[in-house]
Amino acid sequence: MRSYNKSYRRRHEPSVDALPELMSYQDTGCEVSPSCLRCPLPQCKYDDPIWYQQYRRQGRDQTIWDAQQREGATVFELAEQFQLSPRTIHRALRRARLPVAASA
Repeated sequence: MRSYNKSYRRRHEPSVDALPELMSYQDTGCEVSPSCLRCPLPQCKYDDPIWYQQYRRQGRDQTIWDAQQREGATVFELAEQFQLSPRTIHRALRRARLPVAASA
C-alpha cells in the first residue's frame, strides 16, 4: 500500500492568492511622480533599476551638455555647478555628444 504524503499534496494544490481587487493598495508613487497611475516614465523605476539609472543619466548628461554649449563653461566650472567630479563631467559630455555625431 502506498503511503500518503500530506506535504506533497499541499505543494501541488493551487495556492489561495488574493485578487488585486481584494488587496489594500495605496498609490504613494515615488520621487518621479506622486502617483503610479500618472507616472510619465514608460516603465516603472522599480521594475528595472538599471534602466532608470541610465534614463536619469541621459537627462543629466543632456543638461550638462546644454549648459556647456549655452554658457561656454569649463569642465571645472560645470563640475562645481553640478557638484560632480571633472571626470564625470568629461564622461557626461562625451555621452551627450555621441548621439549627435552618430546621426550626422
